[in-house]
Amino acid sequence: MHAWPASDVPALPGTGRVLRLHDTSTDGPVTVDPGPVARLYVCGITPYDATHMGHAATYNAFDLVQRVWLDTKRQVQYVQNVTDVDDPLLERATATGMDWTALAERETALFREDMTALRLLPPAHYIGAVEAIPAIVPLIERLRDTGAAYELDGDVYFSVESDPDFGKVSRLDATAMRILSAERGGDPDRAGKKDPLDPILWLAARPGEPSWDGGSLGQGRPGWHIECVAIALEHLGMGFDVQGGGSDLAFPHHEMGASHAQVLTGGYPYAKAYVHAGMVALNGEKMSKSKGNLVFVSTLRRAGVDPAAIRLALLAHHYRSDWEWTDAVLDEAVRRLARWRAAVSRPDGPPAEALVEEIREALADDLDAPRALAAVDRWAAAQEADGGTDTGGPGLVSRAVDALLGVAL
Repeated sequence: MHAWPASDVPALPGTGRVLRLHDTSTDGPVTVDPGPVARLYVCGITPYDATHMGHAATYNAFDLVQRVWLDTKRQVQYVQNVTDVDDPLLERATATGMDWTALAERETALFREDMTALRLLPPAHYIGAVEAIPAIVPLIERLRDTGAAYELDGDVYFSVESDPDFGKVSRLDATAMRILSAERGGDPDRAGKKDPLDPILWLAARPGEPSWDGGSLGQGRPGWHIECVAIALEHLGMGFDVQGGGSDLAFPHHEMGASHAQVLTGGYPYAKAYVHAGMVALNGEKMSKSKGNLVFVSTLRRAGVDPAAIRLALLAHHYRSDWEWTDAVLDEAVRRLARWRAAVSRPDGPPAEALVEEIREALADDLDAPRALAAVDRWAAAQEADGGTDTGGPGLVSRAVDALLGVAL
């Protein structure tokens, strides 16, 4: 599966700062200081609808992570999956009378278009669940053969008790885990499981559903969590730098994935930091496909909204915060974009070296994009009030906003 084209990232004078991020597994800040190649995995979409503001906010956050790392002159190895076979996709295809593969391809293509328009840097490896099945099957067989997985009526489940570190990612108690498992794709009430929280690794073939050759597992398709583990281990290896996604993925998805990988490899941890973006609401409720209260990037683009304004609307909120999308949020972003573009369009202006350092400091401090935006606002206000001499300030601001915030002025 191919990703989307990369936009150029301007080079800036000086160098970026060491990044500190909030780690869910410790509930506190950690210094994320990779080697020459930084390794990032961000969980991708299930393509039966794309791309709403919740998606856009999450991927925007981890685009900032990449930009901070690139500013420190590191290479970035970024991997993202596409869950292109799963129950919600099959259910939507049935409800609409559309072939499930055509639906997945259409929505994945739309997602790529949205990412390109928002100027989010693409992953080096963009992998679909279906194409990862040859890598997934041997991992499930290993888990089963070592006693960490078991069969139940032809399906294969992972035993959470096989990982002594299970629970360290989300830090939830068993009651909370069971509630979230039921809400987020698990089946804690299925009879015959060793533990209600045990997640499925391989679903035996069901009538009318797609299936693949699973070797000794039989015909079927993979579960959700093992998909990401197979892709991450193949392309990043154990102990990569950041596992990212929305806060609703901390449990069960990232918890289960960490346990799968730790049992498979005998290593710990699966990721050095688990970083989660907040939820975006509309009309007082979290934006979600199940509720249908979605604002789509593509809809705004078709209405003529500049994608740079959409990105500024996302950047105006700290990535870990839960916030609500409103017309006022977008209107303010449109006005901010106009102010900034007017400021950098002048041939002269205040020096900008200090501003670049302010943006760097803000982003290195747990991706504090609102603080970075406020710094650019102050420079633009000074430009409007006093102008300046020919310092090269406007050009440097334009390059810095592009390189560090992903907004083309």
